Amino acid sequence: MKYVNLGRSGLKVSRICLGTMAYADGTKGNHPWALNEDAAQPFYKRVVEAGINFFDTANVYSSGTSEEFLGRAIKRYAKRDEIVIATKVHGEMRANDPNGKGLSRKHIFGEIDASLQRLGTDYVDLYQIHRLDPETPIEETLEALHDVVKSGKARYIGASSMWAWQFMQALALQSANGWTRFISMQNHLNLLYREEEREMLPLCRDQGIGVIPWSPLARGRLARSTDVVTERSESDRFGQYLYKKTAEADGAVIDAVGAISEARGLPRAQVALAWLLAKPGVTAPIVGATKPAQLDDAVAAVDVTLSGDEIKQLEAPYVPHPVAGFA
Repeated sequence: MKYVNLGRSGLKVSRICLGTMAYADGTKGNHPWALNEDAAQPFYKRVVEAGINFFDTANVYSSGTSEEFLGRAIKRYAKRDEIVIATKVHGEMRANDPNGKGLSRKHIFGEIDASLQRLGTDYVDLYQIHRLDPETPIEETLEALHDVVKSGKARYIGASSMWAWQFMQALALQSANGWTRFISMQNHLNLLYREEEREMLPLCRDQGIGVIPWSPLARGRLARSTDVVTERSESDRFGQYLYKKTAEADGAVIDAVGAISEARGLPRAQVALAWLLAKPGVTAPIVGATKPAQLDDAVAAVDVTLSGDEIKQLEAPYVPHPVAGFA
């Protein structure tokens, strides 16, 4: 495994981040395809053995059970100080409670403690805002995150999908007020959705922000031909929201992945991930896996190098897409 600094910080992370949304109690939330705790064990073990030290979760993943599973797995397979845990805050955690979601000082302070309890640790390495909260002043959110870091409950902070101008506004406010600065951007980026290349990626390169894309395989679409249907693709409402409207145009990109896959004798997933890993500014794609081969492909992709012509072939069919993934 290869390791790089996350943005301009001194934090070193593996070039693959394991997304743990798929390891949770699937009866609690919108992920019925999630693996239960026993079924998830081989994946945690394999990841640690492969040298991946970076794990991403969120408080809202299956009502916090993803955090619980991850916390117990780390105790079983790794040393806490050798692992980088990233979790997120924003989504609704308590129905019918007006303060049970968002990025207010009250919600952030309550949820960092709840996440730490579920994870079974006294700090997280990267605490991220899952989305922006239009009902809370950004200054309140940023100062609360700064105070979380100064309390020792988080080592670093990061952000997720938003407009580039909003992210720059936040960075400017942090600098102006002496608050802890974001070191990472977790955004929607893959061969089927490249709108982030227009403004967000150049901004992150300029500001020294590490990019850790979510959905690097477009919810599995880049790992299979267009005629293959899976249980997750049928039940994944968020995936349908992201890609259903552009399915016809996306087919040409998927075919290009298939052509290079066949020519190189590589699985499609390795080709798609190698493209993303070669993108300037990208630190570590967040990869989910519910089958051993999916995890093996992610690890192997780190050592795959695409030629300039292959990259052009993959990128040529892309057409502009409506912005998606902020909601």
